[in-house]
Amino acid sequence: MRITDERLTAFINSLDTGNPAYLNELEKEARETNVPIIRTETQSLLRTLIAVNRPERILEVGTAVGFSALCMSEYAPEGCQITTIEKYEKRIPVALENFRRFGKNGCIQLLAEDAAVALKKLKGSYDFIFMDAAKGQYMNFLPDVLRLLRTGGLMVSDNVLQDGDILESRYAVTRRDRTIHARMREYLYELKHNPLLVTSVLPVGDGVAVSVKVSPDEVGAGKRPDQEENGK
Repeated sequence: MRITDERLTAFINSLDTGNPAYLNELEKEARETNVPIIRTETQSLLRTLIAVNRPERILEVGTAVGFSALCMSEYAPEGCQITTIEKYEKRIPVALENFRRFGKNGCIQLLAEDAAVALKKLKGSYDFIFMDAAKGQYMNFLPDVLRLLRTGGLMVSDNVLQDGDILESRYAVTRRDRTIHARMREYLYELKHNPLLVTSVLPVGDGVAVSVKVSPDEVGAGKRPDQEENGK
């Protein structure tokens, strides 16, 4: 099941100006070796959001071979520092080599450990956080991710609609996917109801949730400022 019509997606992607040659080369290599990377339409959305946010510090949860970190570094402002987290031992050296190979090892730092551990160790704040790790773990990562995201910062969560399977009841998905299915539904509910977040879930790629962290002083107990003024 596809989230959007394949012809429409193909048309939109045909309008894309594309990435620099080195990213196209890396994308081709990744696809040939069956490494999952962000889809073309998701790449376009990331470029746009980074242009809007102009982040100085980016945090990525889930590196794989480094494609998305490299993509973000290409379009981020000069001097932007990216921290990316990956635990899969076979992909860590490949990602590090790709950062070195394309001259980005000075602005991209890879933390080689489980994100649940790495996130708790991180200090300070980030302007932009990209969630692209194991889908069933997003909910577990969220408390630390919210702690690290600055007020006004953007969090982008990829693969949240599971190619449309999120619409199905838990009994309509395969038994092995039921836990992930339930956890992703819980995660999406939290993104839409957490008073610290304003979130839009977009049918882009495999589904992308775009969240902005807001100040609790602005929204009170989940209310918008205009609602508070009107006593609603």
